[in-house]
This record gives sequence, C-alpha cells and structure tokens, in this order.
Amino acid sequence: MSPQITSTPSLPAIMIEGLVRSALLEDLGRAGDLTTDAIVPADVRAKAVLSARQPGVVAGLDLALAAFRLIDPAIEVRVHRPDGSRVAPGDDIATLTGPARGLLTAERVALNFLSHLSGIATATAAIADAIRPFGVRVTDTRKTTPGLRQVQKYAVRVGGGANHRFGLDDAILIKDNHIAVAGGIGPAVERARAYAGHLVKIEVEVDTLEQLEAALALGVEAVLLDNMTPDQLRRAVALVDGRAVTEASGRINPQTAVEIAATGVDLISVGWLTHSVQILDIGLDYLA
Repeated sequence: MSPQITSTPSLPAIMIEGLVRSALLEDLGRAGDLTTDAIVPADVRAKAVLSARQPGVVAGLDLALAAFRLIDPAIEVRVHRPDGSRVAPGDDIATLTGPARGLLTAERVALNFLSHLSGIATATAAIADAIRPFGVRVTDTRKTTPGLRQVQKYAVRVGGGANHRFGLDDAILIKDNHIAVAGGIGPAVERARAYAGHLVKIEVEVDTLEQLEAALALGVEAVLLDNMTPDQLRRAVALVDGRAVTEASGRINPQTAVEIAATGVDLISVGWLTHSVQILDIGLDYLA
C-alpha cells in the first residue's frame, strides 16, 4: 500500500485562513486562554509532536498548522507526513517548536480540524480502495457541515475520492421534488435545458427503470440512480449503455460499496463521508 495515496494540491492559504481564524476566535471568547495564561509563563518554550493514534489518512494539516501560526507566528513546524499520507499508530505527522502558550492555546482548534478532515479522508480511502478494481469512483454530496464544505470536499479528494457539486450553481441536478413540482421529467428537463448555459450539465434523479428511460430519451448527461438494488443497477447500466454517466446513490456504506461497484456504475455518491464520519484519533504530545 502506497505511503501517500494522492498528491492533491493544498488549498491556498487565503481559502482557509478565515475559517481557522473564526474557529480560534470562537475558542478564545472574550478573555483569551485563561488556563494557559494563568499557568504558563510567557517565556517558556516547548516542543510537541502531532502523532497518529489510529491507522488512517492525513488531511487538514495546513489548517492545523495555520491555527498554531495565527496564535503565535514564532512557532516553528517540521512536517513529517503531509496530507494524503497513510499513517499507523505512533507515526509522527509534524513536530512543532516554540512558545508554550501558543502551542497550548491553538492545540484544540488544530486537532479539531486535523482529526475531522483526516477521518473523512480515511473513510473515503477505505471505499476508494475497495472499489478501485471495478474502475468506479466514490464521490461526496452536498451533505456537508455548514461553513466547512470547501475543506470537507478537499479531504474527500485527499482520500482518493471525487467531488460532486460544490453548490447549487455548479450544475443542474433535477431531483424527485423538482420533478413533482414541474409536473414530470419531461417538463423539468425542457425548462432546465432552456435555462442552462452551454457548459452546464444536466443530471436527473430516477428511482425506476421507467423514469430512467424517460430521462435517456431526453438526452441528459448524467443519471442519479437512487436507492436501487444491485440487480436494478445492473439493469439500469445495461439500459444506459454508455449514453450517460451513471451515479448510484442512497444508503451506501463500506459493506455494500463493492457489490454496488460490481454493477458497472460510473460513480458511487456517499453522503455520510462528510455528514457523519468518525474522526481519526490524532494527538499532540509534548516532549521533555
């Protein structure tokens, strides 16, 4: 297994600084770090290491390091395992040296970002590894934590997954409620095509083969096959026959992903990668 599964470019500092700064201000409240300021003299220096306590994939290190540097620019960092690295328990991710107050004050915010995003990358990698033999990709959804979408979707990329829409303005995805309000797939697609720009793709959500046939007849670029059984998915893929991108969605987990990938779909979208995944346990240990 490769020590680093992706070479996903880091997000530009300007995209993450505001998020990290907001998290630090929330933690510092109205009076700052009372505990650290009361106990630790200002001139004390310390050395600490970010280390993995579970096997997984690192993601969000830039956010963690930004937290330390925003609190105290004098903190020095040595990175051992960058984002995309596979780690085992005990592996060092980064070493930090500098004013002890700064290290202690930024610690929780840094670990919150790093553990959460590494959890997303780790879960994504588990599914991506399992379905890779089938040539299928795992993708996220818009079921993200408000305010964290850009970094959660970044963590999916780090884990070897792909991104679905970033927002409502990326593409047209006609879902069941749109179809109900529009009065059918036909009117919905016709209105969407009349409205969309020439670079905007149209995807239609279907949950029956009859709906799929209707969507294909209208020439949509992609179909979201919602909550279909593996047998239904195989029949759907045969019906599409390469005329549109096929995306399986609905209650997909690591146990069912392989069976679904074997049906021949192009994509598997998994909402829980961002809305309910477990963190990766990462600690900050101070060295004597």
